[in-house]
Amino acid sequence: VQLVESGGGSVQSGGSLRLSCAVSEYTYSRYCMGWFRQAPGQGREGVAVINNDGTTRYKDSVKGRFTISQDKAKKMVYLNMNNLKPEDTAMYHCAADFGNSAVHFVSDWYDYWGQGTQVTVSS
Repeated sequence: VQLVESGGGSVQSGGSLRLSCAVSEYTYSRYCMGWFRQAPGQGREGVAVINNDGTTRYKDSVKGRFTISQDKAKKMVYLNMNNLKPEDTAMYHCAADFGNSAVHFVSDWYDYWGQGTQVTVSS
């Protein structure tokens, strides 16, 4: 399984970006996949995840600003990010946990990870 992210970039505070994750294959019909981020010198944190039936979960600080969605036919997962803030600056990684439909942020449970796409928000 390969996950390939795209869509990162540099924006000013208040701006918007849309991240995309291309999934090479779905190994199970039940899954949870989504987005984690890691800023320099900080640990990895879950941002938004979605499962096979469309249930979502968000990090509290992004609720109301970020929206995760998926297109199963195209094997894509998206993260629309609005009203971006400097504290959103990080490397964003797509991750997939196949066989588990619980929406969770336990990074050790995710089997597959993309290389990441950088998001930089300036004030």
